[in-house]
Amino acid sequence: MWESETESVGGRDYGNGVLSLSKQSVKTDGFELKGGNSWYVATDIPSDLLVQVGRVNFHLHKCPLLSRSGRMNRIMYELRDPDLSKMVWDDLPGGPEAFELAAKFCYGIAVDLTPANISGVRCAAEYLEMTEDLEEGNLIFKTEAFLSYVVLSSWRDSIVVLKSCEKLSPWAENLQIVRRCSESIAWKACANPKGIRWPYTGSKPALKVSSPNWSDMKDSSPSRNQQLVPPDWWFEDASILRIDHYVRVITAIKVKGMRYELIGAAIMHYAAKWLPNMISDHGSGLTADEGSNSNSSNSNSNSSNSGSGWKGGLHMILAGTKDDEPSIVQAKDQRMIIESLISIIPPQKDSVSCSFLLRLLRMANMLKVAPALVTELEKRVGMQFEQATLADLLIPPYNKSETMYDVDLVQRLLEHFLVQEQTEVSSPSHQSFIEKHYERGTGPNAKMKVARLVDSYLTEVSRDRSLSLTKFQVLAEALPESARISDDGLYRAIDSYLKAHPTLSEHERKRLCRVMDCQKLSIDACMHAAQNERLPLRVVMQVLFSEQVKISNALANNALKAGDEPQYQPMVSNRKTLLEGTPQSFQEGWAAAKKDINTVKFELESIKAKYVELQNEMEDLQRQFDKMTSKQKHTSAWSSGWKKLGKLTKTTNFENQNIGPENPNAAAAEQTRKTPRRWRNSIS
Repeated sequence: MWESETESVGGRDYGNGVLSLSKQSVKTDGFELKGGNSWYVATDIPSDLLVQVGRVNFHLHKCPLLSRSGRMNRIMYELRDPDLSKMVWDDLPGGPEAFELAAKFCYGIAVDLTPANISGVRCAAEYLEMTEDLEEGNLIFKTEAFLSYVVLSSWRDSIVVLKSCEKLSPWAENLQIVRRCSESIAWKACANPKGIRWPYTGSKPALKVSSPNWSDMKDSSPSRNQQLVPPDWWFEDASILRIDHYVRVITAIKVKGMRYELIGAAIMHYAAKWLPNMISDHGSGLTADEGSNSNSSNSNSNSSNSGSGWKGGLHMILAGTKDDEPSIVQAKDQRMIIESLISIIPPQKDSVSCSFLLRLLRMANMLKVAPALVTELEKRVGMQFEQATLADLLIPPYNKSETMYDVDLVQRLLEHFLVQEQTEVSSPSHQSFIEKHYERGTGPNAKMKVARLVDSYLTEVSRDRSLSLTKFQVLAEALPESARISDDGLYRAIDSYLKAHPTLSEHERKRLCRVMDCQKLSIDACMHAAQNERLPLRVVMQVLFSEQVKISNALANNALKAGDEPQYQPMVSNRKTLLEGTPQSFQEGWAAAKKDINTVKFELESIKAKYVELQNEMEDLQRQFDKMTSKQKHTSAWSSGWKKLGKLTKTTNFENQNIGPENPNAAAAEQTRKTPRRWRNSIS
C-alpha cells in the first residue's frame, strides 16, 4: 500500500495560463477489475474521472494523473472545464495493458517492468507525456533506464522487446526502440561463437535449407567437438521477428561485416519458416545441433527482472501469440516477405542456392510481386543458372498462358546467364574467376551444364501440345553451338516434340530439325534416327551422310597414325555442308517412294538373296541346256528363254554360245544384252 499526497500543480505555465488544483491525498490498496472490462481504484475516495482505452474503462482520480501526466494537464487547461469527468484515449500505444501500468505508477503502486511489457509502457509514457518536468524519476526516465541497462545487454530480451514492437508502430520507431534493439541483436549475432555464454533457441531440424559452401564454414575450427556453439545459433531466434524488423537486423549485420554465406543461409532459414513450399527436399541440409543448444546455457542472463525462466527458447515465451504462426500468413503478407527478402539477399553469387532463388521466383510470380523485383530475382538466378535442376525450372505460368510451363521465363533466365557469362569473359579478372570456379566444378563447364539442363527442359515441355514451334526453336537455339558437345539431348527433345505434335507439316518438321547438328549425334542416336519415321527423309539422309563422314575421317586418321599414305581424305564438314550434301534429285526420288530408309535397306537385302537364288537356278538350267544341245541341233523355244537368262546374268559360258543367224530370236536376245534391266528403288 502506498499513500500518495498529490500537491497542487501550481506554477506550471501552459501558454498564458496557470492550472491550479487544491491539495488532496489518495490512499489505495491497488486496482480491482469488475465486470470484466472496468478497473476501479481500491480507495474510499470516489473516482472523478473515467478514462476509456479501447473497450476497457478506468475509474480514476484526476490528481494522481495530473501530477505525472503532461498530456492530462494540457487537456485540462485547453478545455478549461474543471468538471471534465471522461476522456477517451483509443489511440494510446500499448492499449489497456500499458495504460494500466502507467496509471498504477501515477498512484505510486510498484510496477513490474519486463521485456514483454517494457516497449508498451515506454510508448504509453511518451503518449501521456510523463517527463521529468513534472516529477523527478517519472515513467519515461525509468523505462529508458530499463531498456538501456537491462534489455539491450541481453540477447533474449532484445528479441522479445523487438517482437513486442510489432504492434506499437510508429511509436516504437520514433522512440528508436526498434533501431536500438536491432543494433543489439546484430552485435551479438556477429560475436565469436566461442565467446557466447548466453542461452539461445537454436535451429530446428525440420527447417532444412540448402546452402553452398556450408561445410567449409562448419569445419573452420580446429576441433569440431570443441565448438559447442554452431555458426547458425542465432537463425531460429531471429526468425520469429516480423519481416520489417528482420530486415533491420540483417541490414545491421551486413554493416558489421558478417560473411555473406552465413547471411544467405539465415535468409533461407527465415523463408523456410514463413513461406510454404520453400523447404528444399534435396541438397545439403542446414541444421543446428540440438545437443549444443542445451549445453550452451550455463551463464547468467542479464534480465533478472523477467518473470519466466529460459526453458524452450523464445518460441516458448511467445507461444501465446497465435497470430504469429507461420501457417496463417496471408497472401499479402507473403508478398511483403518475398519483396523484402529479395532486397536483402547479398549480391555475391553463392550467397544463396539457385534452388532457393527459383522457388522464391515461383512464389513471386504467383503472388504478383513488383515487376522490378522479379526482374532483379531473375538476374540473380541467371548468375548461377548452371546450379539449377530440372524440377526447379518446371514453373507453371501465372499470366493466363495456355502452356503448361512458363517457357518464356526460362528463356529470360537463359539470356541473363549468357549476358553474365559474356560480362565475366570480358572482365579483367576473368582468369582468376576461372581458377576460382574450376575447383568447384563450374566456370568453363557452366555452359555445358546449362546446355544439358536446357535439353532436359525441352524434352519435358515438348510433351505440351500447346507449346508453339517458335518457342521451342528459340529456346533450343539460344545457346551457342560450342555449348553442346553432343546433340543427343536435343535430338531426344525434337523426337518428343514430333511425337506430341503429329500434325506438323513437312516444312515445319524440317524447320524443327534444323536446330540439331547431325554430326554431333552419337552412334546410338544415329541408329535411332535412321529408323525414325517421324523425321523428314532429308534429315535421315543427313544422319547417314554424317556417319559416312565420321567413318571416312576415322580411316584417314588411322592411316596417318600408321605412317602410310592415306587412302581416304578427311571430309571436314559442318552443318552447312551437310544441308547441301544431299542432291535434290536424289531426295525427290526417295520422297516419291513414300518409304523410309530402313524399308529400302531391307528390300535391298531381300533382292540380293533372291539374286543368289536365281543364280543357282541359272547354273542348273545351264547344265540342262548343255544336255539338250547335244541332242538337238535346232534352237527351241526353251533355248530362247535360256538365252534371256544368260544375257541377264552375264555369264561367260552363255556369251560364248554359238547362236546362228537363222534364229528368229537372235535380234531380241542381242537387244536384251545391250539394254540392262532397271531395278526399282523400293517395293511399294
